[in-house]
Amino acid sequence: MPRIYLYDIAHGRSGDKGDTSNVCVFARKPEFYNIILREATAEKLKEYFGDMVKGDIKRYEVESLCGMNFVMHHALGGGATMSLRLDSLGKSMGSAVMRMKIEVSEEELDDLKKRGMKLMAYEDPYEEVCNE
Repeated sequence: MPRIYLYDIAHGRSGDKGDTSNVCVFARKPEFYNIILREATAEKLKEYFGDMVKGDIKRYEVESLCGMNFVMHHALGGGATMSLRLDSLGKSMGSAVMRMKIEVSEEELDDLKKRGMKLMAYEDPYEEVCNE
């Protein structure tokens, strides 16, 4: 199954409070929202971040905005004043989520390309699939 970056169909904002990070993900176009709902789940984000996020991840959907908010607990090494991480603030978590690779069907990929979607220039998300 083809993969694209979440960034290709979404944009986001992120922040933090203590040891909790939140990342809001919004569809670039309303028609992309269902793909994001299917692919950007709390379980997939938990797997994506691995041991970096020690607590649970909760997704809050905001259909009227074609978006969602992920609240990630125990995600920042104790928070800005407690962590030895170089960048412990939640602002960087949004960028990380946008670099997550998501699966789309061949039909969805064709539709996205017809709409003018372009791959991020610095890396080809299909490379791993082609080499398998």
